[in-house]
Amino acid sequence: MLRQLLSIFRSDDPLKKMGEDFAQMLKITYDTTMKAGEVFSGESLKPEERTWIYEQDVQVNKLERKIRKQVIAYLSIHTNAPALPYCLLLMSLVKDVERLGDYAKNLSEIADLQDGCIPDDDLCSELREIKSGVEAVFGSTADVFERSDTEKAMELTRQGQDLARRSDMLIEKVAHSCHDSNTVTSLVLGARYYKRIGGHVLNILSGVTMPLHKVDYYDEDAVTGEYSIND
Repeated sequence: MLRQLLSIFRSDDPLKKMGEDFAQMLKITYDTTMKAGEVFSGESLKPEERTWIYEQDVQVNKLERKIRKQVIAYLSIHTNAPALPYCLLLMSLVKDVERLGDYAKNLSEIADLQDGCIPDDDLCSELREIKSGVEAVFGSTADVFERSDTEKAMELTRQGQDLARRSDMLIEKVAHSCHDSNTVTSLVLGARYYKRIGGHVLNILSGVTMPLHKVDYYDEDAVTGEYSIND
């Protein structure tokens, strides 16, 4: 289904602009997630950089509303029935991208709770690995979506599900650790936010691998070790 959607986006059809706006949303949220990750890892955040993250989140919200308006306008004017499922898919996926912007903003705010850098121990090392893994999956998603690469999407999905499991296990370990309250709060929030970022990225990838009525879900036969990624 996605291949047909992309063929419409790449044509002169009005839906092409929707595809371009969706790609822009993905780029913005990836850039803000990477910047927020730097801040979470201990880099100092200049006032203008905090403002930039918030401004990018506003831009993503505007693009979401713009795409929704484009979809409604298109369906109100055109009687192109084959385009209907693709419009519905886009309406679903833009919400996931919008949430990515929110979580990037939340990540940057964890720095306000930290008393210096996160200490270097096994728990923190595990969180850094989860962070790097989620960023890698996210970084590959736009290209996979653009090429409608089902095989790569399934590979990334398996990686993302494993990272989600690791996030849950890390939170349990942190709860029984001897860290101070500031560190515990930062680690738990970091693990939770990266799990949710990964979850919404997997929802986007499901648009490559699953039929419309199964977007956000996965068949057990398709993905080994099915894991819920919904809020």
